[in-house]
Amino acid sequence: MQNWIKVYENQNQIRAEIVKAVLEENNIPAVVMSKKETVYHVFGTYEVLVVQSDSLAALQLIQNEITFQH
Repeated sequence: MQNWIKVYENQNQIRAEIVKAVLEENNIPAVVMSKKETVYHVFGTYEVLVVQSDSLAALQLIQNEITFQH
């Protein structure tokens, strides 16, 4: 996973998967990595990672195209 960087982080796995899907729809390969504590799955987050060269485009998409309603 060298040259991959975090562009999004959330405690909600579904939101992380949505961000990943939007990035991939825009030809930006992405992966979701669980940073949840392994025993209870209560603490921690999900991170969306992209290749470093795609990070600026990914961050712009996330900021401008993705909104979540509470």
